[in-house]
Amino acid sequence: MTFVCRMTGDFAARMREDLLRPHHHAHERVAFISARAAHVGDGLILLACDYHPVADEDYVPNPTVGAMMSEASVRKAMQVAWRSKCSMIHVHLHDHRGQPGFGLLDLEENGRFMPEFFNVQPLLPHAAIVLSHDAAAGLIWPERGSGPVAFDEIHEVGTPMVISRRPQ
Repeated sequence: MTFVCRMTGDFAARMREDLLRPHHHAHERVAFISARAAHVGDGLILLACDYHPVADEDYVPNPTVGAMMSEASVRKAMQVAWRSKCSMIHVHLHDHRGQPGFGLLDLEENGRFMPEFFNVQPLLPHAAIVLSHDAAAGLIWPERGSGPVAFDEIHEVGTPMVISRRPQ
């Protein structure tokens, strides 16, 4: 099965701009994307719809990590998924150019809270994406009980079109 995420280039640019905003105690920002899932041939596509930044008050002070979300921030994202009947994608940005990757803490934390979204939308996939200034990488949990699988491609549709492919 092929896993793809698509968003417009304007959507990605606005997201990057927002994720670069300073916060008074967090070293980076995080957010969620609501998305629609579509099965196409032997593949699964997540189409980014809306951007949901974590509110300033939902960051927990923790100098050992770039950003620590409160439980309230995850609960708010779960409410969006439930109300909108959509997939959710957790997103953050690494402040550099080139192919980004998840750190060990990113992988651990995503593995802990992303499966919780199946409690509100059990039949939809959920995901996590890390952006750089010009590329992206991501993991998708295609179904309840599955482990994360790398997206094969993340498309930023527009001019110029950007396609970030999973390293082989």
